[in-house]
Amino acid sequence: METRAGDPAAFARFDLNRVPSPAFVVDEAAVRRNLAILRDIGDRAGIKVLGALKAFSMWSLGGVVGEYLDGVCASGIYEARLGREEYKGEVATYCAAYKPDDLAEILKISDHVIFNSPGQIARMKPVIDAARKDGVNFDIGLRLNPLHPEGEVAKYDPSQPHSRLGFPVNQLRAAHLEGVDGLHVHNLCEQDLGPLERTWAAIEPFVMPHVGALKWLNFGGGHHVTRADYQIDDLIAFLQRVKAQTGLELYIEPGEAMALDAGILIGEILDVIDNGMPVAITDISATCHMPDVIEAPYRPAMLHEASKGPVTRLGGPSCLAGDIIGDYRIPGGAAAGRRIAFLDQAHYSMVKTNTFNGVPLPSIWLWNSATDELRQIRQFSYEDFKSRLS
Repeated sequence: METRAGDPAAFARFDLNRVPSPAFVVDEAAVRRNLAILRDIGDRAGIKVLGALKAFSMWSLGGVVGEYLDGVCASGIYEARLGREEYKGEVATYCAAYKPDDLAEILKISDHVIFNSPGQIARMKPVIDAARKDGVNFDIGLRLNPLHPEGEVAKYDPSQPHSRLGFPVNQLRAAHLEGVDGLHVHNLCEQDLGPLERTWAAIEPFVMPHVGALKWLNFGGGHHVTRADYQIDDLIAFLQRVKAQTGLELYIEPGEAMALDAGILIGEILDVIDNGMPVAITDISATCHMPDVIEAPYRPAMLHEASKGPVTRLGGPSCLAGDIIGDYRIPGGAAAGRRIAFLDQAHYSMVKTNTFNGVPLPSIWLWNSATDELRQIRQFSYEDFKSRLS
């Protein structure tokens, strides 16, 4: 995959030696810039905007997110709890499958609980009925699979063949919507308006016969609306048309868009060897700190990468042979002790970090580029590693 983000913005002037290495640094001013765009879309289109915690769960900014958005969406019990405890507004929870005990708790703390199939709703009816008998209020949603592939890579495409995500839209019948308040359709990944419009065109004939029995329609996430080239005015017009056409409350759930180009991951070169080309070992691990580099795969943009000069292969300290970040022209040249930073790392990288091989986790810092205030949010230790094991 090719990322279309990577604008250094205010980080172009950030001193990489202000924090220990490795470290995530998030710019609050950049997050606010993104959130303001999302709020403007919600207000002008007359829809609700929820922030996807799966992409950006920096809950120390929960109050900031609450200033702009209508709530958050969660992918399971832990994110739902985090959303209720640390954020404001609505909590919408979707999971491909629920355990009964988890669902009982999720129903208590969520405003919308979205299921992956009508069969699962039917099986969980005793849990749902028990919660409502206890006075718990929530909506029930059903996720649909559009059966309309739009993804660049199959593993990021909910409409890939034989997908497990959502009930096939061409199987939808009125009986499947008994007790259902809304429909959820998530079909995008880092995409602009065209794929959304085509997705709606694909599902419209199947959805429109049922809108009279529903309250809301949720277009999910994957909307890259804070990217500089996104067609915001056209998106607003599209959402207004669908809202008028269906008469439903509309939702979108951007995640990555909240933190696009709002954070960097700082590392340090520990050693350089020659094996047919310069190879540098850093304290940043692709597999531990930026797993999407391997999973997507993609090449993260480097802050101040040189346009000319020797190319160095960068890799992490783990034992995985494939722990390779990519090939770069290091600003100032590759040398032990050199600081480097990768752009656009606030979303997904932070939530996917792990301690494979006992590699330490990066600390987390909050910077405000408007005021230059810098503060440490979290420093991880050996105990964080040990407590995950037994």
